[in-house]
Amino acid sequence: MATYTHGHHESVLRSHNNRTIANSAEYLRTHLAADASLLDVGAGPGTITVEFAERVAHVTATEIGETELALSRRAAADRGLTNLDFSVEDVHALSFADDSFDVVHAHQVLQHVADPVQALREMGRVAKPGGIVAARDADYAGFLWFPLIPELDEWLRLYRSAARANGGEPDAGRRLLSWAKAAGFEDVAATASTWCYANAEDRAWWGGMWADRILESALARQAVDSGLATRADLERMSAGWRQWADAEDGWYLVPHGEIIARA
Repeated sequence: MATYTHGHHESVLRSHNNRTIANSAEYLRTHLAADASLLDVGAGPGTITVEFAERVAHVTATEIGETELALSRRAAADRGLTNLDFSVEDVHALSFADDSFDVVHAHQVLQHVADPVQALREMGRVAKPGGIVAARDADYAGFLWFPLIPELDEWLRLYRSAARANGGEPDAGRRLLSWAKAAGFEDVAATASTWCYANAEDRAWWGGMWADRILESALARQAVDSGLATRADLERMSAGWRQWADAEDGWYLVPHGEIIARA
């Protein structure tokens, strides 16, 4: 397993808790049949997971540890959902039997794993014949923003370096189709979608979240401990994020690759 670069600080969960089917899994919506069983790999705080559970017959949520899995358990309990179960799993070697699920889904997972091709093979193994393997990942090298604030360039270089040091691939979005082909899938539809932040409320949320995240998350600790950045560097990047958030013409684009592969 690679190391999860972001960690689970409040500033990270602030971002993850905003994810829904509409903004993060719309490409999969038409494949969510009411009688389907779905495996959600790397469920995180469970905000997408519980929406799946409101649309399909049964959902199994996985995470890398019990502490992480507790977040999605809590989200399910808060909605009073009973059609879910939970399992600590390594996506490289899932514990489930072959042909177990109609849909196998992973959002922002493959960019963090040590071997995304093996992960996709495992996702395909546990999908039923003719079932769906779906993945969506951001592509950090494709991030775009305005105004052109040098500290954000510095932040992006730092993040990509840290992610690769942890064994991940931050520019995963553009690689999903290639990884799926390497994993043996023959029927793969590749698409793309974006997050875009361009109004005052979105700028305050996205910029404020990253201004805190670069100072307080696991990424910040790694950067200082490994010598990738000093605390002063992180403070400067945080100020750059707040400068962007305060810009009346601020605009930010996060591109994502997506795949729907038939098992």
